[in-house]
Amino acid sequence: MQRTLISALLGAALVFGAHATIAQEKKAKAKAAKKEQVAAAPQAQEVVGDAKAAHDQKIAMCIGCHGIPGYKTAFPVVYHVPKIAGQQEAYLISALKAYKSGERSHPSMRGIAASLSDQDMADLAAYYGVHAK
Repeated sequence: MQRTLISALLGAALVFGAHATIAQEKKAKAKAAKKEQVAAAPQAQEVVGDAKAAHDQKIAMCIGCHGIPGYKTAFPVVYHVPKIAGQQEAYLISALKAYKSGERSHPSMRGIAASLSDQDMADLAAYYGVHAK
């Protein structure tokens, strides 16, 4: 009886050990595959704003409201349009991204920001960041 019990315990230990080894191998393979995916993924490049590109091609959509000192809109409610010239670039990009995502809710700005790429936002921020009026 003791031999049977010992044999059963040893057999169970071998099976458990083999199962644990297989599980560890699977985990190691999954980890290696994930490392390969990360290494193969293109690195995110920082977008650098170009003030001249904004001036030449992109500010037309902004100056209609933000280019008029003391301007107030009537849509959707009477709203004082903030001065954006001279604002920090990071703030302008953050604000545009918030309009694009819906975190900020002004309908006109949401519509405009929705059409902007990250490069467009960086260019506009570069332009308005240095053009204090």
